[in-house]
Amino acid sequence: MKTKYMLVAAAALAAMASVQAADHTPAHWDYRGKAGTAHWGDLEPDFATCKLGKAQSPIDIRAVRHGAPAPIDFHYAASNAEIVNNGHTVQVNLPDGGTVHLASGDYHVVQFHFHTPSEEAVNGKHYPLVAHLVHRNDAGELAVVAVLFKQGKENPALKPLFAALPPHAGDKHAVEGEFDLGALLPAHHDYYAYTGSLTTPPCSEGVHWQILKQPVDISKRQLAAFRKLYPMNARPVQQLNGRVVEITG
Repeated sequence: MKTKYMLVAAAALAAMASVQAADHTPAHWDYRGKAGTAHWGDLEPDFATCKLGKAQSPIDIRAVRHGAPAPIDFHYAASNAEIVNNGHTVQVNLPDGGTVHLASGDYHVVQFHFHTPSEEAVNGKHYPLVAHLVHRNDAGELAVVAVLFKQGKENPALKPLFAALPPHAGDKHAVEGEFDLGALLPAHHDYYAYTGSLTTPPCSEGVHWQILKQPVDISKRQLAAFRKLYPMNARPVQQLNGRVVEITG
């Protein structure tokens, strides 16, 4: 009888643990204050890599090694798209936006999102905005292509997106017509490459980064439309810790 009771109790505890795991939501994080970037690693155990990791992103690109990476082969396609305000940035989901071939293999584009100012720096210089184009391969590995923006002319590729940015966290809507991510790329595809991490919690490492050297234009009005929602949503640059940054071109 005692054994039967212990088995029942153990089953109940297991069921409770399962429910708690299913109900678990990540800790609230932000870019400033008590939940800001300096505290991410302490907010919950799953975020520990944010403070303990040795291959974190973003970085300040200074010393580089020339000529090693292969050219990026973009195969983006016009796709239906959904634009979402996720509470940390504006993200555009692309269910069938095409693929890219990188030195590390073939990847499908999943989504892209924005940070202001640019999280990465080049010789200490940050740009007003960056788009992170997130890709995943069949093994679940991630690769990000970063497109830097400089203030200048209106960006026609951003026009259908920034004309109706979702104003509140949780808001989302379909983008009118189809969106071709290739229209967001600069004319030249030379890039910096290194291995890093997600730039938001849980800061998981093993992410293949490609940062396009040539910036593209964004108008003052377009930039202001994004900054009205998110005046600053960039993680500070992290230590390189001996990693090598390669460059094409």
